[in-house]
Amino acid sequence: MRASLNAFAWMPVLHTPEEDLFFIRDILLPCQQVTVAVAGERIVGFIAVNGDWVDQLYLDPAWTGQAIGSRLLAQATAGLPQVKLHCFQANGGARRFYERHGFRAEAFGDGSTNEEGLPDILYVLRR
Repeated sequence: MRASLNAFAWMPVLHTPEEDLFFIRDILLPCQQVTVAVAGERIVGFIAVNGDWVDQLYLDPAWTGQAIGSRLLAQATAGLPQVKLHCFQANGGARRFYERHGFRAEAFGDGSTNEEGLPDILYVLRR
């Protein structure tokens, strides 16, 4: 997660590595369906789904473009008639990824509802 976030110059750093670890270990893992992509002994990506929401999808930047995100998304959302997620407007790569997978932009936010304060998009996939 940290490697992915650090790859974006526009992304503010809001949390320490310790806070990130607490979030993943104590909040994300116990409360959501988390699927991890591993290469050898290394975690290279993960997706966290809560109901019909994709709350997190991160890949190590060195591993993008290898269909790992596509496989994580397909596996974690299989069988869901609708999938929703938020994406930052500035994240052009993620926007193209989600749109290639059938997601449609349904609402544009001004950043007032996320802790980063960045404009975002509500994407929805209806099957």
